[in-house]
Amino acid sequence: MDLFTWNEEEKRPQPAGEAELPERSRLLLVDGMAILFRAYFATAYGGSVRRTSSGLPVNAVHGFVRYFMDAVRKFQPTHVACCWDLGSGTFRTEEFSLYKANRPDAPDDLIPQFDLVKEVVASFGVPNIGAPGYEADDCIGTLARLHGQEHEVYVLTGDHDLLQLVDERISVVIMKKGHGNYMVYTPESLMEERGLTPPQIIDVKGLMGDASDNYPGVKGIGEKTAMKLVQEYGSVEGILANLDALSKSVRAKIEADLDMLHLSRRLATINCETPVLLAMHECCWAVDRHAVERKFEELEFRSLMSLIS
Repeated sequence: MDLFTWNEEEKRPQPAGEAELPERSRLLLVDGMAILFRAYFATAYGGSVRRTSSGLPVNAVHGFVRYFMDAVRKFQPTHVACCWDLGSGTFRTEEFSLYKANRPDAPDDLIPQFDLVKEVVASFGVPNIGAPGYEADDCIGTLARLHGQEHEVYVLTGDHDLLQLVDERISVVIMKKGHGNYMVYTPESLMEERGLTPPQIIDVKGLMGDASDNYPGVKGIGEKTAMKLVQEYGSVEGILANLDALSKSVRAKIEADLDMLHLSRRLATINCETPVLLAMHECCWAVDRHAVERKFEELEFRSLMSLIS
């Protein structure tokens, strides 16, 4: 299924400042943590972790830069920002203490790379954005909604939860297996592939839960049943208004887990009113090559120099 065809002739100019925004500026919002973890595990799989001559682990940062620059070349943004989890509790853990409680601790070799990757991002002149009490998803959702009113927005991630943000001005780019392989979701392609609208992504997660985020949804209802119910009745509200039409088994499961259904749906919903701000002139993609070269030399990333030439 060809969900996206890239037009190589459709290039975007480099803006000099806020007053010179092109008619169709494109903001790339990067899900930093998702890309960093992907880079770490893709390169640490064999047990060999790239290090500097002083022993500092840099494999995740090195891989992050490769993913990041590939996406910039592919999608030609005029503006770029990178959003991060801050590693503290969030409003979701306050509401449900077991939220993500099943996640293992980060590998020791990855921990020092959390700050290091932000230094590299900053060397590109790209803002690092996060908010205490919120996740990167919430920051991305807030900025996408804010700037999607006037600009094209592309969200780079590996997290399918972000598909709920898709609309006519916001495309979600899911990184697929293999370097440089992407699926770009629009409302049309999301409906074509999954038979769902963006808000229905939340309803499905509310019903089936999310094992990786450790919230259960309705016990006994999996993805197949959840999608069928949402497609047939439109939403959780539509399902609850038609409980009499459901099979006895499905109805009993939902009625027994109503509170968890509503809680799971709230946990799955990206908060698009996070206290973050980003002016477009603060995130223009205009790389100071010398600043990046200095950081690359410090980290012994000689093989990546060609990416900024």
